[in-house]
Amino acid sequence: MSHKSQAPLSVAILGVGLVGSELISQLLSLSSPSPFRLVSLSSSKRTVFSPEGLQVTPESWRSAVSSSNASPDLHALAETLSTLERAVLVDNTSSQDIADLYPEFLRRGVHVVTPNKKAFSGSQQLYDNILKASREGSARWLNESTVGAGLPVVQTLKDMVASGDKIKKIEGVFSGTMSYIFNEFSTASPEGPTFSAVVRIAREKGYTEPHPADDLNGADVARKLAILARSVPSLQSALPEGYLSVRTRSLVPDALTSVSSGSEFVDRLPEFDAEYEKLKREASQSGAVLRFVGVVDVENGIVKADLEKYPTSHPFATSLGGSDNIIMFHTERYSPRPLIVQGAGAGAAVTAMGVMSDLFKLAS
Repeated sequence: MSHKSQAPLSVAILGVGLVGSELISQLLSLSSPSPFRLVSLSSSKRTVFSPEGLQVTPESWRSAVSSSNASPDLHALAETLSTLERAVLVDNTSSQDIADLYPEFLRRGVHVVTPNKKAFSGSQQLYDNILKASREGSARWLNESTVGAGLPVVQTLKDMVASGDKIKKIEGVFSGTMSYIFNEFSTASPEGPTFSAVVRIAREKGYTEPHPADDLNGADVARKLAILARSVPSLQSALPEGYLSVRTRSLVPDALTSVSSGSEFVDRLPEFDAEYEKLKREASQSGAVLRFVGVVDVENGIVKADLEKYPTSHPFATSLGGSDNIIMFHTERYSPRPLIVQGAGAGAAVTAMGVMSDLFKLAS
């Protein structure tokens, strides 16, 4: 009996920045025959589209986009992609406006793959609309790279839930920025650099956002926790405002919350070193280190992002290096020893790899 080969998955990519460029490179470097057909590339201002597949290479795609006179029209893109046999929208942006349109694509039968955290960590209404549209359009949404970049975190949790495991608690260092800062600042030795000096170096190395307060306020960790919590059935509706409903401790001094310049922020941060030093000294005296962690405590219904103390023998103290992420899953099956996922949790190459892994799930 002969089997008809499955048509390639038509891929439309939004966002051609760091992650988008790396994804395009990985996609166009696959050996032939590829399970994917790249049909559209869009920057914020220009777009190219061909339902038969764009004739571009890793060297030529940038000029194809920049020389186009067409502007992106996402409503038209949703309609056009819905006419193709199998199509997926890949959103590499961090745009809330694009995230708000996911239900339109899904309802039309277009799959969505994205590292954009906005849709899955925002309002309950948008999240519910995405679930409803996915069912109505028989289309899937995959977001592995929203938590831990290319690390197998989101799918691992979904597989645990789908297979009937009982999730007790998820805890981890979810921010590469916070990981680097506290790996350098709080060690087994009470000596070491000041908090402000570590933040300044992290900014110079590109580990922080241009304005470090965007990392130190804990919002990025809160978004990741909201995404994971909503994958646990008992917590799916526990965060009505998404990440804003997560109990989050900001490490931004009150006096600096209104400072709009990242440079001014790091220049003034030394004024508050004594406060951070006190926290480090207290932890050190009890044989512990400080780590900024996220916790989804399913049994007690608590989702929080906070600065916590961990013994110097704990994996959060001994296993982390640089800007690594580490996530522990405490479940009925993984007990008393948790399942641990660890590795690079940021960077264009590993984030794009996470997107690619989701694309392969759809293509198979």
